Amino acid sequence: MNSIEATARNTNTKGQVRALRQNNEVPGIIYGGTEENQTISLSTKEVKSLIDQENFLSNIISLKIDGKSMNVLPRDVSFDPISDNPIHVDFLRIVKGAKIILEIPVKFINNETCPGLKRGGVLNIVRRKVELKCPTENIPTELVVNLEGLEIGSSIKISSINLPENVKPTIQGRDFVIATVAAPTIFKEPEKPAEGESAEGTEGAEDTEGTEGTEATDTEKSEEKAAEGDKAGDKSKEDQKKEEKTPPEKK
Repeated sequence: MNSIEATARNTNTKGQVRALRQNNEVPGIIYGGTEENQTISLSTKEVKSLIDQENFLSNIISLKIDGKSMNVLPRDVSFDPISDNPIHVDFLRIVKGAKIILEIPVKFINNETCPGLKRGGVLNIVRRKVELKCPTENIPTELVVNLEGLEIGSSIKISSINLPENVKPTIQGRDFVIATVAAPTIFKEPEKPAEGESAEGTEGAEDTEGTEGTEATDTEKSEEKAAEGDKAGDKSKEDQKKEEKTPPEKK
């Protein structure tokens, strides 16, 4: 269990709280149980060190306030949007006999002794955290899943995890899946065209070019014929005009 020093505070205004943060301290509050809420302040450095640890929001912490120790559970942390430093922490007072709902992380062990993974299988994680209803005096830090001996196609369900006494999942009525050892995914690369196919494609391209050349020649011939036809037509018109202008022969 982690332990951290805290100081009781009597700040009532935003200015006082701001001065507290400028002095590298984080304001916080302790609530829960029959006692009144208590405002405290903690070292920013120590709070950041706790936050960096795994499962910060599900680990019980011992707060030492004015020489007295108190077990609390972090429930919420607020961060500055610019500096990303913690600016406020909420703690729940641990009261014996009370129950709390928490999301507990799942940890997988013995990957190296899992036959399914050795054969190329993939660990498909369905739930990285499980929501549990726990007594405040018996909160698990993590749920351990043993992968030893599991083959491809195996399913790990909540019933296969040993939960502490009086700790129960909030999902009731079904044995839900935590993870599976799935078969490997095989990716097939597209087949490359054979050399013969490439050659045929090239020949086809050459044939196309030849056809285009033929079409151009035919077009030129058509244009020449059209031009000759136009000349002949013009000549006929001229002959017709001459005939119209020539007076008829006298009989």
